[in-house]
Amino acid sequence: MTTTVDDRRTPTDDEPGDGSAAARPALPEGAGDPFDRDVLPAPRDAPRTLLRALLRPHRARVALAALLLLGQQAAAQAGPLLVAYAIDHAVPAYRRDDLGPLLAVAAGFLVAALSSGVLQFGFLRTAARVNQQVLLALRSRIHRHAQALSIDFHDRYTSGRLVSRATTDVEALRELLDEGLQELLTVVVSVGYILVLLLTLDVGLGGAAVLSFLPLWLLVRVFQRRSRRIHRTKSTATAQVIVKFAETMNGIRPVQSFRRERANDAVFGSLNDRHRQANGDAILAMARYVVSSRLTANVALAALVLWGAYRVAAGGLELGVLAAAALYLRRLYEPIDRLGMFLNSLQSASASLEKIAGLLAQEPSVPEPAHPRPLPPRRGSLPGREVVFAGVRFAYRTGGEVLPRFDLTLEPGRTTAVVGATGAGKSTLAKLLARFYDPTEGRVLLDGTDLRELDTATLRRGVVMVTQEAFLFSGSVAENIALGRPDATRGEIEEAARAIGAHDFIAALPDGYDTDVRKRGGRISAGQRQLVSFARALLADPAVLILDEATSSLDVPGERAVQRAMSTVLEGRTAVVVAHRLSTVEIADRVLVMEDGRIVEDGAPGDLAARGGRYAELRRAWRDSLV
Repeated sequence: MTTTVDDRRTPTDDEPGDGSAAARPALPEGAGDPFDRDVLPAPRDAPRTLLRALLRPHRARVALAALLLLGQQAAAQAGPLLVAYAIDHAVPAYRRDDLGPLLAVAAGFLVAALSSGVLQFGFLRTAARVNQQVLLALRSRIHRHAQALSIDFHDRYTSGRLVSRATTDVEALRELLDEGLQELLTVVVSVGYILVLLLTLDVGLGGAAVLSFLPLWLLVRVFQRRSRRIHRTKSTATAQVIVKFAETMNGIRPVQSFRRERANDAVFGSLNDRHRQANGDAILAMARYVVSSRLTANVALAALVLWGAYRVAAGGLELGVLAAAALYLRRLYEPIDRLGMFLNSLQSASASLEKIAGLLAQEPSVPEPAHPRPLPPRRGSLPGREVVFAGVRFAYRTGGEVLPRFDLTLEPGRTTAVVGATGAGKSTLAKLLARFYDPTEGRVLLDGTDLRELDTATLRRGVVMVTQEAFLFSGSVAENIALGRPDATRGEIEEAARAIGAHDFIAALPDGYDTDVRKRGGRISAGQRQLVSFARALLADPAVLILDEATSSLDVPGERAVQRAMSTVLEGRTAVVVAHRLSTVEIADRVLVMEDGRIVEDGAPGDLAARGGRYAELRRAWRDSLV
């Protein structure tokens, strides 16, 4: 066994913890953490790239929807042309006792109405299928990507924000795809058809209608810029409300213990008021746009109809053409209000898509290897493997160096305890071994293979960590034990539970191994949850087992039960036990004492106790605390 220690002083910060400001190492003066912002940094065209990627698998259906919409609008815009024909040709023919043109007009209206209805149904059905599949793929992609991101990301980016990305922001995109996008396409196609038809009917009226769009276009641009700014603020305010609510509910025990209800209400009320104000700004902006656009459209419509009437009176324009033009002009300006509603949805969806794209643009700080290597065969009969820290240094992104350069070898099949004060670097060392983080410098080797060269599946089969929390998922006890080996049989699950002494309490549960432990395992005690987590680790059969403060939250009987289970789980494996309670250290073959990120003592527990150094002081203090 070898240990080389670097005596350079390092900060005492250990790990970021739960991502709260208090738990993170301080940033250098003037620096800013992008994770403190609601929008994560991403390439400028990331939202458009994401939208194209989501739509790419549905190109055929998107093309079909476009064709159906073109056909539907062609049928829908035939009405005014039929009116013009009826006024200028069919009615005069009818007065000459020729009923054929008028019947043709009636048939044309019937065919146009039926065609428009059938084609619109086809368009809505096709578009709805594409929309739902896109949203399904997006939610799955967010969930999958969030799980793939490294612990470093989750330490700094709150779960409330992730929930907001997968719910509120996806919902904003759903509203755009289900309602706004269909509205936009309909408006664009109908405006295109109408302008072409107006120019065909009469160049003068058509040209004047095109010119009248200039002030309307300016109004749309001003509204679009204002709406974009408002909806970014609104989206951020919504996320802050969700984050605060989730944080309060997750921490309801300390909230009630320290009577923080009123203070939390004040903070939540301030965030809620900001959200209300952002919604109010969006409504006011929409109201201003609607009033301005309607006024402009009505003035333009009245002016064009008056000009057309003057030309009819002067004999320069047919009455039927004016009637058709008036109907087309009304249809031309009618969607302006709806266009504003679409722009509102577009800006809301754009702000949400920007945030989702920013999340999806994040790369794991612990990436998968481009060319993974298999682990070599185990040496000897023991299940354990050799672990080597070679020239390792480590610093979190948001702070100073936590672990200075050191070399350490852990022999296969032996248990090493790591002790020291809070913030000494114990958990950081364990997390480097679990590859929740990569060293800033140096390598961590498993039987000579760099952990960076192992794919996640191989690494997680070889190295398992049991944490203080002993997190259990909603579901049965059996499902939680089989978490690391989903293909395990019921017999293997029960055998693992018996080996660590959990079978009796599991069998006494209402449904035995099929009992639902409910949210976070709340149906069973902390000690029982820890035993289930040990059964899970034993069933997974790792070569290297890491126990990070696995008994710190237990009472004395619970700790003794877990220690008995530990003896079974650790047998023959390479184990690293991070411990505050030195009772856990008694089962170790070797002890590392850490201070300020450095290994200051290394040896067998008995030898270190007899030496009278730092470990002896910790052991004496622990014994005094028991008395």
